[in-house]
Amino acid sequence: MARFRPHHLLALSVLAAAPAPAAEWEGALKGTARVLADTNASRDFSDATTGGSGGLDQALSLLGSAEGRATFERSQVVGRYELGLRKYLGFTDEDTLVQAGALEGSLALGSEFGVGLEGHAKDRRGGSRAYSDLGASAFVEYAPDVRLALRLRGGARRFVYRPDATANFGGPEVGVLGRYRFDRRHSLSVFGEWGSRGYGTQARTRPGTTVPAPGLREDGALTAGATYNYRGPVALGLTYAYQESTSNSFGETVLRHRLTGNAGVRLPWRVTLLAQGTLGFSSYPDGIFLSPEIILVEEDEGQNSLSLKLARPISEKVDAELSWGLWSTRLPRNNLTYTRQVFGLGFTWRD
Repeated sequence: MARFRPHHLLALSVLAAAPAPAAEWEGALKGTARVLADTNASRDFSDATTGGSGGLDQALSLLGSAEGRATFERSQVVGRYELGLRKYLGFTDEDTLVQAGALEGSLALGSEFGVGLEGHAKDRRGGSRAYSDLGASAFVEYAPDVRLALRLRGGARRFVYRPDATANFGGPEVGVLGRYRFDRRHSLSVFGEWGSRGYGTQARTRPGTTVPAPGLREDGALTAGATYNYRGPVALGLTYAYQESTSNSFGETVLRHRLTGNAGVRLPWRVTLLAQGTLGFSSYPDGIFLSPEIILVEEDEGQNSLSLKLARPISEKVDAELSWGLWSTRLPRNNLTYTRQVFGLGFTWRD
């Protein structure tokens, strides 16, 4: 998955097309507070014998973000920081604090090429899925005009999963992102990424064989896909992603297909409707399923999801919001299912 935002990819063509003054600064702040009702606060899996999953609980959610951009004559620095806090009334073990940040600097070389450095970090504390995800890379980009942009990057990533150190990994990564704007309403992006992941644990051998142990576990992770966006009376987006993680450790190889769609439309009385849905399919060639905890870390909230949000401005800077989300995952080999709904009511402030 890409570590940068598509609109950052066009920075080179913008700089080349219109020379900036000595320095130009931009920034934005955003904060959201919500009261939530969560039908599976403990994020439990269930089966036919145990019945329904986790209990209903109420929670307070606080989200904040800050981003800034400094543009110079031939260079640009972009930074973003996000903070999320969720506090439950009953399932206090699921209280979470999530922080994420990214920083990118780019330099235009002539009118079409540019180079830069980028770094990102995400840290999640609390709950049953605490982890830290760190990465840094160098990139080169090509943007002959505002319609076409291409970025190639190479770097390294380190992932630390705190409940189970055997899931920790690190290694090099390479990636590519391309974007083409057909016109002001239609655009197409393609992306790809490959990473070599080294683990500090012994790889498992196939049961019933006398083949010597392959040594430490090593995975190759591939992601590839495409996104189509339409901006008109209705905003639409459709993304397909293929993920393949091939491991020398028996039972750890997994193949995933993921289709995500989103839409936004203005309704009467200044109400905006936002919708997003995801369908996922996973297969395990060795016939062994990874632990539910690791699956949720990789896919956030499960393979399939649907979320809706209604927003209406109540002042120049404040919106009232009503939201609903459904997430689910099914593991057919062992009949485990994960289902969760979250209802929310809150307000968003923008600077």
